[in-house]
Amino acid sequence: MPYTGFSQVDKAFIDRYLSSLPKMNTASIQRKYRMTTVHINRDLYGAFQSTSRVTGDYTRGFSDGHMTWNNVYIAHLNSLNDPFPAGTKQEYIENFSYLPSDNMLSAEAFKNFPANPDNVLARNLIWDMMTFETYAWMFWDSLKLNVPHVIRQTDGEFSMAEIGTYNHNVMTICWKGITAIDGEMCAVIDFTAIDNLLEITMDMMNSKGTEQYWGTTWVSLKTRNIEKAVMYGGVMQEIDIKGMPQKIMVKTVRELWVEPIN
Repeated sequence: MPYTGFSQVDKAFIDRYLSSLPKMNTASIQRKYRMTTVHINRDLYGAFQSTSRVTGDYTRGFSDGHMTWNNVYIAHLNSLNDPFPAGTKQEYIENFSYLPSDNMLSAEAFKNFPANPDNVLARNLIWDMMTFETYAWMFWDSLKLNVPHVIRQTDGEFSMAEIGTYNHNVMTICWKGITAIDGEMCAVIDFTAIDNLLEITMDMMNSKGTEQYWGTTWVSLKTRNIEKAVMYGGVMQEIDIKGMPQKIMVKTVRELWVEPIN
């Protein structure tokens, strides 16, 4: 009696796509992305205080290896439900170009950035994109399907361009499977970093607290380009603002995402 069997087909798919990730060979084609980050600030009891949105266009794949930012806007809002205004263009970061390296944690890299709190939001665009690319590529050859890979070489405190310090706790990355984004077969890579210590020291304010963040990158199996990325995070911090009589406790929730643009 005729019948149809699928076990061989399933095994062939698993052997081809889920046994291991293909050898990494990052593409050099030029690619543009838009990153959007939304911050929501509340007090310790959950009462809304303020929200901010940061957007920026990021281009990689230049022949000299540099990355460039354009069209960075920051908007602030004191209402949770109203639409964001267009925001203010951050001219100091227009055509901001750099090579991705540890030098992007030095004060020299940001010498033309203004000394104000929005400065931190603008820097975070750069650091967050470097974070996505690190999780997408750096540990590619070490990943096994559904097996968490603990990253310990980044443990310890480091300086954030002389505006403060950051101390990572244990970080974990995990290849969760294969999916498709706009016709591109992609590896789904999750990451988590919990109970990290954060301290910021600036002219107008100081803060100290803890942060946790987690997210997913979707990486093309063909080109190794990031096809999509999302990150969520939360910061609990005590903030001391110059001129205010008392310190304030703030809980900040962050949501950010990256998508290719033409």
